[in-house]
Amino acid sequence: MHEFLNFLETGLLNLSAWQLVLYTLIVVQITLSGVSLYLHREQTHRGIQMHPVIQHFYRFWLWFTTGMLTKEWVAIHRKHHAYCETEDDPHSPQIHGIKKVLFHGVTLYTAERKNTETMEKYGKGTPDDWLERNIYTRFHYVGIVLLAFLNVALFGVIGLLIYAIQMIWIPFFAAGVINGIGHFVGYRNYRTDDSSRNITRFAFFVFGEELHNNHHAFPSSSKFAHKKGEHDIGWYVILVLNKLRLCKIKKVVPDLYVDEGHAEIDGENVKAILTHKFNVLQVYIKDVIKPSLTDEYQNASKSFKKKIKKYTHTLSLDPQFLKTDIKSKFNNYFHDSKSLNTLLEYKAELQAIWDNNSKSVEEMVADFKAWCAKAEASGNKMLQDFAVSLQRYKLQAFAPSL
Repeated sequence: MHEFLNFLETGLLNLSAWQLVLYTLIVVQITLSGVSLYLHREQTHRGIQMHPVIQHFYRFWLWFTTGMLTKEWVAIHRKHHAYCETEDDPHSPQIHGIKKVLFHGVTLYTAERKNTETMEKYGKGTPDDWLERNIYTRFHYVGIVLLAFLNVALFGVIGLLIYAIQMIWIPFFAAGVINGIGHFVGYRNYRTDDSSRNITRFAFFVFGEELHNNHHAFPSSSKFAHKKGEHDIGWYVILVLNKLRLCKIKKVVPDLYVDEGHAEIDGENVKAILTHKFNVLQVYIKDVIKPSLTDEYQNASKSFKKKIKKYTHTLSLDPQFLKTDIKSKFNNYFHDSKSLNTLLEYKAELQAIWDNNSKSVEEMVADFKAWCAKAEASGNKMLQDFAVSLQRYKLQAFAPSL
């Protein structure tokens, strides 16, 4: 009896408190890497292709530690991108509310995985071999039951606490924080047609998924960090795996750069603008609208100059996610601006060019040329400089090994 009680207290390994903490951190990070690298970047968006051994490891590990199946996670996330911030979005805080998504995200996930239409339409291309059909799918929750027994056997009763942390970690951070806070609070590099946010520039415990706005701007890119100071832990792991020939990098958004020797809009230039249209729009807001307003209201009070900063920030958000009173307030602040309405018209005309998917490259080249000619004749120095830089944009492709 004494030996049994001792076993329940220490388990087979008899680890110290610090060793138990370290073990817990390691296993939840492995699980997060499986969600970010395998489920998200590889299976959903095909940005990388991992070695079959790594793929099979993650399939087993996710079944064993979370009970999640590849097809279900992939289908739900693809549907999220297809219907982002609409009634059909499985987990939008704009629709369901931030409290619901943050604390009950797993409930929304569970409800959607039972939707046969979602699974059939968006789960294509995921593993469908004997192992998936006869083990993982057939015995959906056996893995997490085995994990509970293993934790008790290895660590004693404290293993149940570790088990609870493992069970809560993904539902809270992946289903709750990323899907909830990542569409509610944070900063935006890109004016995407949704409310996605970058929660912070670095968060090692969510494996790069904190850069959610970057991801929504370029969903297929396997690299989430785009700006100086942003760090994507998942991308660093991908680079290591690539060096070890365990991962092939398939899709990375090409960098945007200014070719000083290029002076006219052409097909290559249009491709760069279309690829980085969200980035180009941010540059327009930062380099044209903001300095023009600052110059126009240079004698204004400090409090009013702060309003200029806040107003230009709202321009990077989709109008549908701005409250009516906020839009009305800013319209009242700048309704008598001598230049703002003109610059907003130029901005709308520029967006209309790249939003028209029915036009050929040749037609878009002509439209961009006409826009630049009009901007250069405007007499606005900031607008003229922007038009010149627009004609010099090029793509610098990432060259992966393997």
